[in-house]
Amino acid sequence: MSKIKNKIKGIKSHPSYNKLLYWGKSISITALSQIVVQGLAFLCGILVIRLLPLEEYALYTLANTMLGSMTMLADVGVSNGVMAQGGKVWQNREKLGAVLMTGLYLRRRLAFWSLIVITPILFYLLMHNGASWFTAVLIVLSIIPAFYASLSDNLLEIVPKLHQDIYPLQKNQISVSIGRLVLSALLVFIFPWTFVAILASGIPRVIGNIKLRKIAYNFADESQKPDSIISKDLMTIVKRVLPSSVYFTFSGQISIWLISLFGTTMALAQVGALGRISLIFSLFGAIFGFLIIPRLARLPNEKHILLKKYLQTILFVLVFYTGLAIIISLLSTEILWVLGDKYSGLEYELTLSIIGFCVSTFAGVSFSFYSTRGWIIHPIIVILVDLSAVVSGVFIFPISNLKGVLEFNIYVASILCLMNFLYSLIKIKSIKI
Repeated sequence: MSKIKNKIKGIKSHPSYNKLLYWGKSISITALSQIVVQGLAFLCGILVIRLLPLEEYALYTLANTMLGSMTMLADVGVSNGVMAQGGKVWQNREKLGAVLMTGLYLRRRLAFWSLIVITPILFYLLMHNGASWFTAVLIVLSIIPAFYASLSDNLLEIVPKLHQDIYPLQKNQISVSIGRLVLSALLVFIFPWTFVAILASGIPRVIGNIKLRKIAYNFADESQKPDSIISKDLMTIVKRVLPSSVYFTFSGQISIWLISLFGTTMALAQVGALGRISLIFSLFGAIFGFLIIPRLARLPNEKHILLKKYLQTILFVLVFYTGLAIIISLLSTEILWVLGDKYSGLEYELTLSIIGFCVSTFAGVSFSFYSTRGWIIHPIIVILVDLSAVVSGVFIFPISNLKGVLEFNIYVASILCLMNFLYSLIKIKSIKI
């Protein structure tokens, strides 16, 4: 017994013990809360899939895709800039407040142009896919609450993430997820319409956004005004990111665009339903966003440290997602049963959808790494590489059916993944320290 106690004492006295204990607690707490959040989101998604008629779910998929495009167009690098700038002053409440207020100010300006560009496109695609004029207007109006909340959500989250004050953030996310599930269950069951489902999701986000502001302002001074110097630094990033961000606003959801324009309403609903399965993968993405990205942003600009941390992160992501993709592929029949009879027989398509999501996530990890360092690939290079992939993919794959579009998506994502990975390595190698 004494030998065992001595061994335990020896382990506790090891220099790495406290570090491992801290990471173990952080990951387990974050994982547990995200299991709840993503589990509730998954249930909400399945509920909407089952309650909405196939034609309505096709419109729901289209509206949510356009909401994501609007959010991207209202950001164009602002959140990356706030993370990069905030990582330098995260211990100073006034300076961090100035960074946050500047970021929010720029977001509001960009949101106006986002609405001007995306709203007419969404309206046209809704009408093209069978929505009446009145229904299209209701759907467009219903996305406003969620869009309003999205303007500040991820900027406000940066503050507690930098301070690793994760618990209040997770508590707020859980309450929002519960609100979405309850409202969806009550409203969509009675009114199985697209605009009702979108409102049921957007209203809890607005309430959660109000609570999120209180969490962020514990560490950032809300009385600070937008700073011209910070704004100039952020705009430097925005101007470099803007062309590629505008381009990727439209190409990032290329599978939805292609299906909505050249495919059928059924195929559009199917690709949206299969995409819901990717919420299973969002657990790790959330852990990565909470714990890893803020720490990568805070790392010193030293070559050997960055290279080691980057390769460790990439290896972990690769192993984790490959294993999870294999498991989901083996259980594809059982998973499709959860979606309902309308989506049965799509085992191969589900596997393709999951592979595409994994490759896109891998590319996103590299992008998150170098963007939080303030490194930006020249937009012309990004656009040319992606455009070449898209154009060649259109000729290689049959984009008028679901299988072809999913294979096309994997092809394009793989090329972007390789580009982001190589760029990260090149930038790390270029550091002289």
